[in-house]
Amino acid sequence: MRLHTVCESARCPNRADCFARGTATFMILGDICTRNCTFCAVRHGKPQPPDPEEPKHVAEAVRRLGLRYVVITSVTRDDLPDGGAGQFAQTIRTIRSHDPDILVEVLVPDFKGSLTALQMVLEAGPVVLNHNVETVPRLYPEVRPGADFHRSVELLKAARHLGKGILTKSGFMLGLGETEPEVIELMAQLREAGCDLLSIGQYLPPSLKHHRVARFVPPEEFEHYEAVGRAMGFLAVVSKPLVRSSFQAAEAYLSAVRKKTD
Repeated sequence: MRLHTVCESARCPNRADCFARGTATFMILGDICTRNCTFCAVRHGKPQPPDPEEPKHVAEAVRRLGLRYVVITSVTRDDLPDGGAGQFAQTIRTIRSHDPDILVEVLVPDFKGSLTALQMVLEAGPVVLNHNVETVPRLYPEVRPGADFHRSVELLKAARHLGKGILTKSGFMLGLGETEPEVIELMAQLREAGCDLLSIGQYLPPSLKHHRVARFVPPEEFEHYEAVGRAMGFLAVVSKPLVRSSFQAAEAYLSAVRKKTD
């Protein structure tokens, strides 16, 4: 159906697990990103114009797969006036027009900080607004050129205020050269921004040309950060070496909802 998944484009290590369970994260707006983050396997360059049929194709794939919880992400489209927000909104609305009970989580780019673009996505009614900060602020120049940590945090903060009861989510990688105090401070800033859900995983370079691994973090450190996150007040923290932001997304959402309503 001419669709892409971030599972394949980003070479996620959990593909076999998720595909076996009949879940995948749809990646809209093509498979070519306008940015060139040094950790990411997704191709970068000059993308094609958005496919107007894409929202229908995603909705049809959701129907065929029988999904009740859908995760949608995209490449970054700095070439588009709205950063691709309109395509996100149309995709959400098309899915829910077939079945209003389907839950949709979106993993969005930073839209260059545009609150108008963010509002466009929120008005379509996703239950979770995810935007990954990826790493600590100090490493942004070498890991996320073109991005800005504070802009990402402000986007999450704005989503919390603009969305009606929406849960916000973010994630980052370990093993890029960060220190423990930097990680704790990063988590504190996300919590201060009202972030509800958090995912933490080990950075694995897609190729020898990508950012090097500074360190392979042992499982007990992931457990430590999970405990710290829960103590800070995150409703759900998924922290293990192979965790990626969309891994077991439905389970994290349902866990957070239960805690929020207790």
